[in-house]
Amino acid sequence: MLTQEKILDALKNVKEPFVNKSIVEIDGIREINIKENLVSLKVAITQVGTQEQMMMQQQLVNAVKGAGAESVGLRFEQMTDEEIAKHGGEKGSQPKSLLDEGVKTTFIAVTSGKGGVGKSTVSVNLATSLARLGKKVGIIDADIYGFSVPDMMGIEEKPKVKGERIFPVERFGVQVISMGFFVQDNSPIIWRGPMLGKMLNNFFTQVEWNEDLDYLILDLPPGTGDVALDVHQMLPSSKEIIVTTPHPTAAFVAARAGVMALKTDHEILGIVENMAYFKSQLTGEKEFVFGQGGGERLAKELKTDILAQIPLGQPEIDEKDFAPSIYAPDHSIGQIYMKMAQKVIDKIEE
Repeated sequence: MLTQEKILDALKNVKEPFVNKSIVEIDGIREINIKENLVSLKVAITQVGTQEQMMMQQQLVNAVKGAGAESVGLRFEQMTDEEIAKHGGEKGSQPKSLLDEGVKTTFIAVTSGKGGVGKSTVSVNLATSLARLGKKVGIIDADIYGFSVPDMMGIEEKPKVKGERIFPVERFGVQVISMGFFVQDNSPIIWRGPMLGKMLNNFFTQVEWNEDLDYLILDLPPGTGDVALDVHQMLPSSKEIIVTTPHPTAAFVAARAGVMALKTDHEILGIVENMAYFKSQLTGEKEFVFGQGGGERLAKELKTDILAQIPLGQPEIDEKDFAPSIYAPDHSIGQIYMKMAQKVIDKIEE
């Protein structure tokens, strides 16, 4: 039978990551509730919302399940400064935040009204194209539930974590941070909104970018849900690119994302019409697989321009330098992305 004493005994070997002492020893277990074989814990640690907390989470769950629990629920809170000092911890120095006043980085949010329109493909290719044009570029995979940037860019390594600082991975000259780096075995994300918002905030405030960025691309979740709204509210000023397909329904839904941008005082840079057509390599003829006109109608409704019309096509796969969604700069579609990136630079820096 599960008891509080049995659970505390199971947790003795779980160490609080910042003071390196048993979570039980430092009185970090604030509440234990047992209902049949379901256990919920309230845990106090010295630094919440960090990668170390995420790693500790799994240790806590494993320990309690090892004691016989079928399901474990966790709530975290931050210890007071007095408690932290008592246990030998200290407030870590914070890296420069991208949200600080005076930061000159330009934020470019890439969004869409619905999934499946190629928003992330546009994000990673815009980022790499800007880097090829000599800009210092980062990308945040803010599509928390549908993170895909690391796989698209062929990234296998993980970011280094030192204390509270997260060091992004670099690929094709682009510094990359993604929720996908911090998830084990492609597990689904089942956190609630506040925890997701805190993790997103960490991406802005606790990532040690290698140098001052010219542009930070944000691959937002599709639609106008809580996570997308959190990002809009975090950034007092941002540029925005809206991705759609030529299909009227996709363009109609994408208009909602545009309205959100306008209501949060973000500037819409333009529209990208993805999957605009298929061009036959044999005849050179264009086939409009998903119809025509969606991008034009959306641009007219939002009073903006079309930045690019991207055809259907597959990047050439290099097994030695694998990046399944990145187009080479001399590829026909890669050239479209390069022209699009130059348009973005001209719009912002004019």
